[in-house]
Amino acid sequence: MKLAMKRTNLKYLLACLVIVIFLFVGSGCPLPPLEAPPPASPPADSIVNPIDPDWTPPSTDGQAPILPSIADVVAMVKPSVVAINTEYVSYDIFSRPFTQQGAGSGWIIDEDGLIVTNNHVVEEADSVTVTLADGRTFPAETARTDWLSDLAIVKVNASNLPSAKIGDSDILRVGDWVVAIGNSLGLGISATKGIVSAQGVSLSISAGQTQEDLIQTDAAINPGNSGGPLVNMAGEVIGINSIKIAQVGVEGMGYAISSNTAKPIIQQLVQKGYVVRPWLGVVLYTVDQYAVLKYDLAVDKGALITEVATPSPAAEAGIETGDVITGFEDEEITSADDLIQAIHSSEIGQRVEITFWRGDVQNTTYATLAERPPS
Repeated sequence: MKLAMKRTNLKYLLACLVIVIFLFVGSGCPLPPLEAPPPASPPADSIVNPIDPDWTPPSTDGQAPILPSIADVVAMVKPSVVAINTEYVSYDIFSRPFTQQGAGSGWIIDEDGLIVTNNHVVEEADSVTVTLADGRTFPAETARTDWLSDLAIVKVNASNLPSAKIGDSDILRVGDWVVAIGNSLGLGISATKGIVSAQGVSLSISAGQTQEDLIQTDAAINPGNSGGPLVNMAGEVIGINSIKIAQVGVEGMGYAISSNTAKPIIQQLVQKGYVVRPWLGVVLYTVDQYAVLKYDLAVDKGALITEVATPSPAAEAGIETGDVITGFEDEEITSADDLIQAIHSSEIGQRVEITFWRGDVQNTTYATLAERPPS
């Protein structure tokens, strides 16, 4: 349909534009909602109980023998793969509660009921139900989650379960055959095959959340596969299926968290209930043109501080809300992700040099990173 355009007085248009800019900039509106890490201030009930303080993950005993076929791989691994169904309460536009369902996958890492899955499969769920390949169903006793790595552990009250073997993801090669097994589309456990397309991939998932050391595969990873295992031809878990990127006109690319990256995180979730990381104690927003205009910033890139925990290393170093961090040790900081990765690459107890802007003055301070509180 062809739309006709009327002539409009240019002065009227300019006047309207000025009014819109005034309302947008001068109205005192806060920054847009952030997909940021958990709040900088640790909650009052932040004590997280471990599942088993003495637990250790199964060892990787070298390279197991290659199985004759994909069918043999599936037959070996499928009993260890579970379907995970979740329910959580949402609210409609009239604030009336209703129940929503979700579906994902997981795999048994320990015969006494420890199951690995993705954080996004079980986070905020009011109930979690695990269905084994043999049809048995168990309610989750507890779950321990890590938002940053998108990993979670679910514990069920069961024993003598068929646990999967863990492989060494570092010995994978581009072109190796792999099999993705999981609860695809919530229709039950199924398998797809593909190859390793790339290794060591980094992807920014959301503000403050970057996945590192991902395995890229062309094996079909559909909704419901999240949390299920990616296995090699020896039937060993070498990845946890997590992300799918689909583009019009090209084949979808699936991504899995490598087993060598996941193992220490899984171990901490079981032993501690949370993952130990260095902590500065700030909530961040990547500087953009809106932030520059809104707060009259002197720089057009960096990590804007939107919240400072008290107490925290940042507060002790004199960092305040509204400051913009542009340097951390010897690294230039151009975004919130840059700063988060720099912090996580440091050590607890390390004294770090931080460059920041307050107004139109550049400053330097030093902070001693602490252990991130459970959240």
